[in-house]
Amino acid sequence: METMKHVIIITNKPKDPQLLVTREICTYLEEVGVTCSVYADEISAGKWQEILHTEGKQTDMILVLGGDGTLLRAAKDTAQAKIPVIGVNLGTLGYLAEVERTNLKPALDQLLAGDYTIEERMMLKGQVFRNGKILEDCCALNDVAIVRNGRLQMLYFQIFVNGKFLKEYFADGMIVATPTGSTGYNMSAGGPIVEPAANLLLLTPVCPHTLQNRSVILKAEDEILIRVRKREGYEQANMDVTFDGGTSVGLEPGDEVRIVKSDLITSIIKLSEASFLDVLQRKLRE
Repeated sequence: METMKHVIIITNKPKDPQLLVTREICTYLEEVGVTCSVYADEISAGKWQEILHTEGKQTDMILVLGGDGTLLRAAKDTAQAKIPVIGVNLGTLGYLAEVERTNLKPALDQLLAGDYTIEERMMLKGQVFRNGKILEDCCALNDVAIVRNGRLQMLYFQIFVNGKFLKEYFADGMIVATPTGSTGYNMSAGGPIVEPAANLLLLTPVCPHTLQNRSVILKAEDEILIRVRKREGYEQANMDVTFDGGTSVGLEPGDEVRIVKSDLITSIIKLSEASFLDVLQRKLRE
């Protein structure tokens, strides 16, 4: 691997308010000739396009300081640049952040030595339609989820796969997840845990009003369409569609959410030789 020359550091400022960890990393890297650009404040998608247009070609990797949520946002914001990312965990225990605060300098030494591998993770493309017009077009690394917003009311929607009706649901929500996202909201809702480098779609209902609560596993090439319906005789429940728990759009009866595999990918840097099963075994004991 070529010698590292430039990195972008994305910091979750509430988790490093004085930027002490951020400065520690910058100092360590700059002492060996690596330049750093630090972004610790909220940046719009348009601004990220400008940054990546200017710095993208010269950037070797993106270091994300925070937790899994910070890495998910960074993955979405920077996916088009195809720059590998690695997370430094400053939050609670997560699945995506590779480096712990206590192991920071050895991890930086590994990165500088090129002692790492890169895993390519599939992403989702989600589009929200109202009266045939697109309200939102967004990507996600973990999941696209329809969730209740407000009072404790059941949601009513229909699921179509490749244009064919699959099932209607009365439920608290619906999750469409990638293998990477299988250990997130999908797992909490009782969905299966999947090897993150796999290539498939997970469809998991959240607390469905039925005696059968099963996820559906689909090919990565399938198209999922979720149509919001109004249940006659019942007050309409408020609901949102969210992308990786961040970007959200309010939904109304008749709205449709179309979800397919994205053309974009997230390249995640792996330092540990531990396999997914090794990590899973450890976490199942916790």
